Amino acid sequence: MTASGPGAPVAVVGGGLAGIAAALALGEAGLPVTLYEARPRLGGATHSFARDGLVVDNGQHVFLRCCTAYQGLLKRIGGTTRVRLQDRFDLRVLTPAGRSGRLRRAVLPGPLHLMPALASYALLRPADRLRAVRCALALRGLDPGDPALDRLALGEWLAAQGQGDVARRALWELFAVAALNIGVEDAALGPAAMVFRTALLGRADAADIGVPAVPLGDLHGTAAHAAIERQGGSVRPVAKVTAIEPGPVVVVDGERIDASAVIVATPHRQAAHLVPWDAAPDRSDWAGLGESPIVNVHLHYDRPVSDLPFAAVVDSPVQWVFDRTRAAGVRSGQYLAVSVSAADRWIDEPTAKLRAEFVPAMEQLFPATRRARLVDFFVTRERRATFRQAPGSGALRPAATTRWPGLYLAGSWTDTGWPDTMEGAVRSGLTAARLVRKRLTGAAS
Repeated sequence: MTASGPGAPVAVVGGGLAGIAAALALGEAGLPVTLYEARPRLGGATHSFARDGLVVDNGQHVFLRCCTAYQGLLKRIGGTTRVRLQDRFDLRVLTPAGRSGRLRRAVLPGPLHLMPALASYALLRPADRLRAVRCALALRGLDPGDPALDRLALGEWLAAQGQGDVARRALWELFAVAALNIGVEDAALGPAAMVFRTALLGRADAADIGVPAVPLGDLHGTAAHAAIERQGGSVRPVAKVTAIEPGPVVVVDGERIDASAVIVATPHRQAAHLVPWDAAPDRSDWAGLGESPIVNVHLHYDRPVSDLPFAAVVDSPVQWVFDRTRAAGVRSGQYLAVSVSAADRWIDEPTAKLRAEFVPAMEQLFPATRRARLVDFFVTRERRATFRQAPGSGALRPAATTRWPGLYLAGSWTDTGWPDTMEGAVRSGLTAARLVRKRLTGAAS
């Protein structure tokens, strides 16, 4: 595979966060770039839609202060003032029984910053709190990059650390399920250790939670499209790439277009169809990554029912609740979004079934909902929200390079060192862009 002439743009296939990050990084380096996206918008799995005067996100996406690459992307597209980031990690944890807990970091260096919160966590008995502290210290001693951890299940490891059912549900699941989109019993230990070590047991402010203050379509898609074009790049929406040929050449809706390099930044199943076999002989293995779904339940009440910006929940079908009233443009009442990860149980259930389960569940958590009228109830489903981060999945994640020198991979499913998250997606795009720059200009950074 030989590079085309210096005037040919780099082709980025896929307009999710990985493709956006790659296109922007290449533009900053002065390289011409064309981003191809099959849908009419950018943003990939992070998008919005209109419903009865509201602007609704397909799902709730959050980031942490340790997500430095994602925050760098926000800066590039002018989004830093369009998110809200906690000054200090502070999380309320609710239960249907009316009990609640609070996890708030102390003004101490990491990893000591969360030890007082664990030692006083109301949803655990004193003996369980002590065991949780010991488990946290044991987690900090693990190496997420150790291939052996990819073959172990988080649930088994927690059991060996004396973490019983209550501790798993009231503490470890809160973060592992949300970050990995898989149940604790089925999750690989490697990515789980990475999450806990980096976000909760590393730098003191690493776990401070950030949420979008505007719809995701504005925060990512619209802003990124404009930023790429300001740099002189080109964005081609509703443009489906169907093949990649030596040259390199991308085939877009039947048209063969020369490129100086190609970055495939699509989900793993699409990438396996696009990338030629001789460029990635292991591409058939990518299907083994599978998928894990997320379901979001949206409830619009005719009056305020909660004063929390967000909360985690245990012992309920509800997992996390976010107040999206202002971001969605709600003029009256309150709009809450419930995010349910590892949603295999719910993904195929009809909306009526979900309403019958989640409306009473919300009434248990927020008593004010019993006196409120439910103006609207609807459900969004992401059947392939992430790959399935089970034991053995890490070994299936490919590097950014392929056997074709000018063809690269990006996406949160590639071997980024991070779980399948927005941060992982952005990092993958930056890695691919760096490799392209090195190939075309000789610059390593």
